[in-house]
Amino acid sequence: MQANEHTMEQIAFTMILHSGNARSTIREAIEVYKDGTFEDFDQLLSNARSQLQEAHQVHFSQVQKEANGEPTTLSLLLLHAEDHLMSTQTMLDLTTGLIELMEHKFSKK
Repeated sequence: MQANEHTMEQIAFTMILHSGNARSTIREAIEVYKDGTFEDFDQLLSNARSQLQEAHQVHFSQVQKEANGEPTTLSLLLLHAEDHLMSTQTMLDLTTGLIELMEHKFSKK
């Protein structure tokens, strides 16, 4: 195994690590927003996006390998990592959309 190659378990756990960090940061951002600290909210969401991008990059690298003919061994752990990644992406999208909706609604009053 070359130095830049990882086992499927390492790939899955890396995805879970970064998407889990993003999820925790999103939850923290929501709490900060409720407290009225909007600048911190924006910074936290930016941090969450960065963490999520790390998870997506790991996933995309594996998809590229498979597209190039290198087979992927599916496991429950990898499926869990993908589910974690996508549910966190959904959480980020919903949080961003709901905040935009609230700001739009309250800016008209």
